[in-house]
Amino acid sequence: MRKASRACTSARLLLQAGDADGACNRAYYAMFDAAKAVLLASTGTDYVPPGKTHSGLIAAFGLHLVKPGIVAVELGRALNRAEEVRLIADYKGDSIDAADAGEMVTSAEAFVAAMQMKFDHPTL
Repeated sequence: MRKASRACTSARLLLQAGDADGACNRAYYAMFDAAKAVLLASTGTDYVPPGKTHSGLIAAFGLHLVKPGIVAVELGRALNRAEEVRLIADYKGDSIDAADAGEMVTSAEAFVAAMQMKFDHPTL
């Protein structure tokens, strides 16, 4: 969760510096790291993440946390959207505009805060 929090801070700083693509990258990784932490914490020490792929972790997050109602559906959608935006920013050659990047960073901050709450209070 510390890594996720640092990535959120970095995302906000990059956004303020005018680097929308970089902000989206760090926002996604904030969400990815938070999702991974909560997934590992909630499924126990015997859990092995599926593969070592982003899509594998996102699928496991949906299956083990969103589908049973432990995490809100909106948060699962936000994680999926974050991956889509990061792929555009990092690989498609298209730039993300500042407004969309701002929404992404705000979404990541909310996601990380929600995952921190789940991490701190797994019964919530």
